Amino acid sequence: MAPRYAPSLRSRLAPLLLFLQIGFIVIYVFYTEIESNVKVHGNTFSNFYPEFQDVNVMVILGFGFLGTFLVRYGFSGTGFNLLVAAVATQWAVILNGIDSWYYRGKIRINLRSLVDAEMCAASALISIGAVLGKTNPVHLVLMALLEVSGFVLNEWLLHTLLKVGPLKDMRLHIFGAFFGLMITWILHRNGSEKQFEKEKFDRKTGLFSMLGTLFLWMFWPSFNSVLVDAHTPGRKLGAVCSTYLALAVSAVTAAALSVLLSPKGKVNLIHMQSCILAGGVAVGVSISGVHQPWEAMTIGFTAAVVSTIGFRYLKNHMLLAFQCHDTCAILSTHGLPGLLGWLAQLLLQIRDCDDHTTAIRFAVFHICTVLITVSLSVSMGIITGLLLKWNFWRPPQDKKCFDDQAFWEFPHLAACK
Repeated sequence: MAPRYAPSLRSRLAPLLLFLQIGFIVIYVFYTEIESNVKVHGNTFSNFYPEFQDVNVMVILGFGFLGTFLVRYGFSGTGFNLLVAAVATQWAVILNGIDSWYYRGKIRINLRSLVDAEMCAASALISIGAVLGKTNPVHLVLMALLEVSGFVLNEWLLHTLLKVGPLKDMRLHIFGAFFGLMITWILHRNGSEKQFEKEKFDRKTGLFSMLGTLFLWMFWPSFNSVLVDAHTPGRKLGAVCSTYLALAVSAVTAAALSVLLSPKGKVNLIHMQSCILAGGVAVGVSISGVHQPWEAMTIGFTAAVVSTIGFRYLKNHMLLAFQCHDTCAILSTHGLPGLLGWLAQLLLQIRDCDDHTTAIRFAVFHICTVLITVSLSVSMGIITGLLLKWNFWRPPQDKKCFDDQAFWEFPHLAACK
């Protein structure tokens, strides 16, 4: 018979976090410095800080509240999101700065490096959506460390082999989605086809989760524009406008399709939360090829259709056919819209090419980019999943999945015993 309470993480979580944090401090002492230049890649502090703050709000508040839709997992959804984001960002600053350390002897930290690091952390937070509620914080921290490492490795390979530019937001959705799907496939639990006992949501938790969606929806234009080349006139403005239009169209389309797909003809809140962001994901991946408002709106419309239908039908089929329990439906929210954006960028860039040779060359490089990204994310996801499957990390029992009581103190409950 399984124990009544979830196993204590005192001997696992605390040593891991203290070891990591002390290690980070030591590395930062000897190998980092704050860049003293007034400008960051041509942008003054006062110009770039609002964009940094927008991304920070998305990563902490947006993803944090988005994970509170489960009735008994609100503490973990927000608290572990902050924990993972803090660890992943510190680790990403180090990995992204290896090149600077090699040539200059120091890892230079500025607002741009922090934004790059938070982009890497966002990829890890996307993956965590697939295993939300079925893992413990030790799993999540290890998962974040390995995913950030894989994501930075992917960026290095693309830059080294294909000379691809450093637009991380174009690839983080695809990488994060497939990485998370591989982990949840490896960590499959018998009986999850019937839904876990505590895998439920209600009006209150749905409202808090919708608040996270609103944060993401509001600040997504900054998220897509922050890494766009500011030296090209109008590119940042174009990215902001295109993203807003795509988000607006996807919100309207998701509401319409939710009503059409509902047996009772009503709007499904979970559909809205998962699918109104699809336009922002897709247009973010294809932002370099979008030049007209109607292109962004078409991409947003198509992404909402694909995401809503995928959420309605694909999530259950993935569970029954491939034993892949995707808690937050990241395949429909990030994976499919990301691939759609990749395809849209391919078609738009080919259309704008002057000759067939250039078009073929771009198509080959573009296809190689997504193949490398997907292959590395799947490989790293499988390796990470096999590592996390080790019982040494003390995974929660099935009855303690999706339950805050397994990890958090509740004094009022303790007083009643």
